[in-house]
Amino acid sequence: MVSKSDQLLVVVSILEGRHFPKRPKHMLIVEAKFDGEQLATDPVDHTNQPEFATELAWEIDRKALHQHRLQRTPIKLQCFALDPVSSAKETVGYIVLDLRTAQETKQAPKWHQLLSNKYTKFKSEIQISITLETDTKAPVDSFKAKGAPPRDGKVPASLPGLDPKDLVAVLNEEGGYHQIGPAEYCTDAFIMSVTIAFATQLEQLIPCTMKLPERQPEFFFYYSLLGNDVTNEPFNDLINPNFEPERASVRIRSSVEILRVYLALQPKLQIHLCCGDQSLGSTEIPLHGLLKRGSTEINQHPVTVEGAFILDPPNRAKQKLAPVPLELAPTVGVSVALQREGINCQSLVELKTQNGHEPELSKKRVLSPVKEKTLTGPKSPSISPAAPPNQTPPAKDDATESEVESLQYDKDLKTHVKGTSSSVPASLAQPVAASKASETASAQKIAVPATSHHFCFSIDLRSIHGLELSFPVNCILRYSYPFFGSAAPIMTNPPVEVRKNMEVFLPQSYCAFDFATLPHQLQDTFLRIPLLVELWHKDKMSKDLLLGISRIQLSNILSSEKTRFLGSNGEQCWRQTYSESVPVIAAQGSNNRIVDLSYTVTLEDYGLVKMREIFVSDSSQGLPAVQQKPSSLPPAPCPSEIQTEPRETLEYKAALELEMWKEMQEDIFENQLKQKELAHMQALAEEWKKRDRERESLVKKKVAEYNILEGKLQKTLIDLEKREQQLASTESELQREKKELQSEREQNLKELQDSVRRVREDCVHQVELERLKIRQLEEDKHRLQKQLLDAENKNKTLEKEFQQFKDQQSNKPEIRLQSEINLLTLEKVELERKLESATKSKLHYKQQWGRALKELARLKQREQESQMARLKKQQEELEQMRLRYLAAEEKDTVKTEQQELLDIRNELNRLRQQEQKQYQDSREIASGKMDGLRGSALEEGLDDYLTRLIEERDTLMRTGVYNHEDQIISELNRQIREVLAKNNASN
Repeated sequence: MVSKSDQLLVVVSILEGRHFPKRPKHMLIVEAKFDGEQLATDPVDHTNQPEFATELAWEIDRKALHQHRLQRTPIKLQCFALDPVSSAKETVGYIVLDLRTAQETKQAPKWHQLLSNKYTKFKSEIQISITLETDTKAPVDSFKAKGAPPRDGKVPASLPGLDPKDLVAVLNEEGGYHQIGPAEYCTDAFIMSVTIAFATQLEQLIPCTMKLPERQPEFFFYYSLLGNDVTNEPFNDLINPNFEPERASVRIRSSVEILRVYLALQPKLQIHLCCGDQSLGSTEIPLHGLLKRGSTEINQHPVTVEGAFILDPPNRAKQKLAPVPLELAPTVGVSVALQREGINCQSLVELKTQNGHEPELSKKRVLSPVKEKTLTGPKSPSISPAAPPNQTPPAKDDATESEVESLQYDKDLKTHVKGTSSSVPASLAQPVAASKASETASAQKIAVPATSHHFCFSIDLRSIHGLELSFPVNCILRYSYPFFGSAAPIMTNPPVEVRKNMEVFLPQSYCAFDFATLPHQLQDTFLRIPLLVELWHKDKMSKDLLLGISRIQLSNILSSEKTRFLGSNGEQCWRQTYSESVPVIAAQGSNNRIVDLSYTVTLEDYGLVKMREIFVSDSSQGLPAVQQKPSSLPPAPCPSEIQTEPRETLEYKAALELEMWKEMQEDIFENQLKQKELAHMQALAEEWKKRDRERESLVKKKVAEYNILEGKLQKTLIDLEKREQQLASTESELQREKKELQSEREQNLKELQDSVRRVREDCVHQVELERLKIRQLEEDKHRLQKQLLDAENKNKTLEKEFQQFKDQQSNKPEIRLQSEINLLTLEKVELERKLESATKSKLHYKQQWGRALKELARLKQREQESQMARLKKQQEELEQMRLRYLAAEEKDTVKTEQQELLDIRNELNRLRQQEQKQYQDSREIASGKMDGLRGSALEEGLDDYLTRLIEERDTLMRTGVYNHEDQIISELNRQIREVLAKNNASN
């Protein structure tokens, strides 16, 4: 019974969608599935932004929730397009929610993109939020989600207070490992790795009703390791799966006991064969067998669970598949290894590759911050299972390691060297003996897959000729090709002496290999790996010397003509033969040819290997049969009857039988010693081969690393050369641009100097003109001052005369006064005529002066135009704006002065009218009005002088040569102001 406080609701809110295509005749529906219970939303219109606005809830208690979180149970949402007319549902995509993200506090909804979206051109998304709510209204006995199945795992007594439910793998990103258990107990470092090596009979998983993509479908294996999704490289062929074995590894921080409890609680490792987002089949690998209670194997060597596991199709009962024979069932070869960090793991898959193929670097798979590069074999779908299908072999230990190796040696390769006693090298006896001894020692059943072909490859190194060295060579040839099943070197024996201009045929140079493999794998290996034949100089007095290496490209035989022949059982077989002469290149120094090697290779294809089982007899069958003891002798005749010879006596026969029994026991003992010697020699040979393989793998690994480094170095050198070339071109371009800038600078400097010189000359010319103007004005000034002095003297004289006249007038009679008036009138007329002539001459002078100024202005304007043409456009605009501004200012000034001139003229007209009136009055009373007449004449002279000054200033301004700031215009303005002041003072 569960209390209400522990009852929870897992609520998934499906709010809205976006980026969906419009489908008027369809509806959208979302179905959510959690632990066996499926809920669905109401159908909504299939628009760009569908509005679901639906909450889906599952009842669950806290204990079951905790168990689900440990199991990482997902919530899968599938989106369907529903046709209301036909009620057909079409899958659009799906979304997987992590239950661990659900919290009891309300969280903001997030947009989730549909996976495997049918609408590939649209990035359809759905807004979803997942929360936990306390279910206070639900009855206690209501339906609730099923709890995850409990696991068998008990905490050992050495770890008190530790709850198995708390054992969760937590990723430590800084340290690059997953921590399982509390930090105080996590003192050891482990590495867990999963290797998918091969697969067979995968075509059995495809039913006849299943539709695959029209183009080449891609298949891959998928599994989850500590919450990390892992997939291998995809492949296209199910009949002959061709993919490279890949190892995925994670680092773990924990202890042995905690790790054992954790593996007991964890579900089995599920491996799926997928095509796109569809699972074609899966298998489960139990992990609890890695660590057993009380076992200390992991402290000495890695523990593994490996073998060939049957792939079961999903919903097998629904598909109504017929039962598949065990030997034809689809299988996948998997190895799960757990080891302490620092201990090398050599799994069954790696033993296969070491026995039959040349190791190469596999793909790196990153699951966590840990990355691991593992040495596995090449793509080998022909590797047969190491154990009966769907059975997990026990963890491997040191005692069974040689047995497993010999088993794999016979099972995968079945390689031996055949030849006559005169043609087979003695060095080939060792792998044959090892193979036979392993067959007698294993006594197990070996299965050879039916997809492989039986091949026989023979190599005949015929002769060497064309020696280029100056000294004779006592040579032997040595080669090895692990793909044929033996890593032991094969050598010609005995050594032969080769001299210049001499062809030598090699003794015991023929060798044949029988093996089983796939045709495409044979072709791929021949294309990738050439046969390297080493030429050694053997000298009794010194160490053997490697002279050169010859590369024989075995792929050439694949393009040669095939001939048909019948096998021993009457089956049809094919044979290909290829002969060639290749050079032997010096091993050290330059790549010079040393000698030519002639060889002949033959490849025979005996067809498919039949599925068969081979039983290996016990070791006792290999021992020689013990001779049976002779039957009891007939009774001897009585000595009294017959006199017997000494050799016929019973004592002699007993002694003879005893000697024969001793010899037989000695033979048996010698045979046992030979067997023990053979077993020890086999163990030594296996150990030597193992160490030789390790050394070869290490050397090849180092060579690969050096090749990678050499490639990086060459790439860096190429980049440096490119950078040097780029820098050189940039530097030359910079020098060219520098020269261009220097020449442009010199040209600009020269133009600037020319312009400065021209401006200086123009300024000097203008200064000269201004000096001439000033000199002329000074002369005019001196002349006018002289005239002024004359006028002042004349005025003083007239004043004296007028004073005398006044004095005389007061004494002379009226007639004399009248005559004086007439005389003065004549003088006045004469003065007026002179004044008029002076005015006319002044006007003429002013006209001439104006013409000269206009001509000067014209010349100056031309010079300015020629100078302004060389200036830039901006300076012209600034000068025009300045001239416009000055013209506007001048215009305002002219208008003001014209207004002042008009006022002055009005005032002069008024004064003239007054003067005329006074002049008329003065005729009547001449004596009384003389002073007024003189004053009016003086005022009239001031008016004329003022008018003349204004006219001169206006004439100078109209020429455009002068402005208000010039000295001449300022002087004229000053004089005009003085005259106006005098006029105002006199009035």
